[in-house]
Amino acid sequence: MAIIPVILSGGSGTRLWPMSRPERPKQLLALTAEETMLQLTVKRTGGDRYGPPIVVANAAHADMVDEQLAAVGASPGAVILEPVARNTAPAIALAALAAGGGAKALLVMPSDHVIGDVDAFHRAIEAAAPFVDRGWLVTFGITPDKPEEGYGWMQVGDEIGPGVHRVARFFEKPPREQAEAMLAAGDHVWNGGIFLFRADAYLAALAAHAPGILVAAQDAMVAAHAEGGRIHPGEAAFATSPSESIDYAVMEHADRVAVVPVSMDWSDLGSWDALHAISDVDADGNAHQGDVSAIDTRGCLVRTDGVRVALVGVEDLIVVASGNDVLILPRGRSQEVKKLTEAMRRSG
Repeated sequence: MAIIPVILSGGSGTRLWPMSRPERPKQLLALTAEETMLQLTVKRTGGDRYGPPIVVANAAHADMVDEQLAAVGASPGAVILEPVARNTAPAIALAALAAGGGAKALLVMPSDHVIGDVDAFHRAIEAAAPFVDRGWLVTFGITPDKPEEGYGWMQVGDEIGPGVHRVARFFEKPPREQAEAMLAAGDHVWNGGIFLFRADAYLAALAAHAPGILVAAQDAMVAAHAEGGRIHPGEAAFATSPSESIDYAVMEHADRVAVVPVSMDWSDLGSWDALHAISDVDADGNAHQGDVSAIDTRGCLVRTDGVRVALVGVEDLIVVASGNDVLILPRGRSQEVKKLTEAMRRSG
């Protein structure tokens, strides 16, 4: 049976301001290659093993999504346009219903992740497939290489098949000391936010653990209207859904939840520091793109889509110029960009 990719493209990408903005968030930008993050995600699941993707996106981005999919020759099974943002659990519910709500396997992927070793990803999918057929909800655990505080973690439990384990426990983003202990224990992985399960298994889990989300999604799809390959769920119905992640709504509560640990050169590209970590650097450790000049400069990430940026005698900075906006901060503090954009929004 073909696996249906479900690509979640509704995020706002505020941590990558000023290049990522509500009107064109990071998944619609070319940050790591010539293709955009959305295009790279679509291209990971080509071939006979996979059916046409279902893309769940913000209604404001509909034209850009269509253009980017067409540019890489992707013909989606549907583009579901969320009338309001309600986090991942309701978005996936819309996709499961659009897929028919039956035994089809759904591979849920955020549209803004980097996977360097796609072959390893596909091997993990094949390891999970037999358990998905039997109704398990499967997530993919990223082999950790540092005590990361910005990710959720999972404890890997008993092995139930080759390379497949029960999830013993989920952890929210941990403090540094706890993350160091989990890394040292060797039986914990990062929660990468990628899932594989049957549509009916997911909807049944919602019915058991988050019925409000299921009812809102069902009502929204009943009230939906379609134009070509676009599906517009009913706004009033979808707005009644609780705004919850799939982890909080389902995965932390369901009984048959499995994890496939995998090392696949993964990054969620959640910050400018994360982009620097995966970028090619020059002899001085600088990663730059655009019109950039640097003298006696080390360890910097510098990107511009217009104005020239020149640096002299500095190190370990992030400098990003886009349009009329310039961001400058020390490396290691880019998670605070979200706080900055929130403060700017409050101040108008």
